[in-house]
Amino acid sequence: MGILEGKRALVIGVANDKSLAWAMAQELRAQGSEVALTYQGEVLERRVRPLAAQIGATVVGELDVSADEQIAALFGKLKDLWGGLDIMVHAVAYAEREDLRDRFLNVNRSNFAKALDISAYSLVALARAAEPLMQARGGGSILTMSYLGSVRAIPNYNVMGVAKAALEACVRYLALDLGGSNIRVNALSAAPARTLASAAIRDFHAMAHDVEQRSPLRRAMLPEEVGRMAAALLSNLASGVTGQTVYVDMGYNVVG
Repeated sequence: MGILEGKRALVIGVANDKSLAWAMAQELRAQGSEVALTYQGEVLERRVRPLAAQIGATVVGELDVSADEQIAALFGKLKDLWGGLDIMVHAVAYAEREDLRDRFLNVNRSNFAKALDISAYSLVALARAAEPLMQARGGGSILTMSYLGSVRAIPNYNVMGVAKAALEACVRYLALDLGGSNIRVNALSAAPARTLASAAIRDFHAMAHDVEQRSPLRRAMLPEEVGRMAAALLSNLASGVTGQTVYVDMGYNVVG
């Protein structure tokens, strides 16, 4: 039996088979959890449905995390499907491509607000919707994805770093609010990964190469390492851990 046997997990943010959200979904399923996936738009739906079939996951529908009515509809479907929810993975972030290539100084007000809304506020909105379903199961665990740019100024990460800083603050305040409902909230800060989202960052390959060269473990992160840590944090093995940002970055965050 896996460490998540009998659990029910919603994973938001799978875009293709390179997504860290996909690595997490695979591990959650391998550890015994039922898994539900969402998609955004027809293009991603065509990618997500075959992946869901690979692991026997349920595709519960389309979700734009900036649309409150879609959030409400999604959790209504989950209530009908399962009655409750044990786990939620939030692996969603967005910034305009030009804001990951130009100077941070030049981000406009609209783009700044959009990045913060999708990358940080969406966790708050989703956690609010998840709370009653998790209470119905006696508690639960929420995990979101962050990056070192939340606490350090990483060249070209720009407004996304600001959004991740806000996201990590949301984790702490949500942990405080939801702890009384026996719901834990944590963030996993991964090393640079070659995903659909990272392709927009200028000089991304230099960022990834620096981790391989300077991290204590002197190698790249493997997606399955993110999956395994996610499963551990979301399981009862981490029952006393909440409000934390846990690094899976080969130790790179400790290097001066």
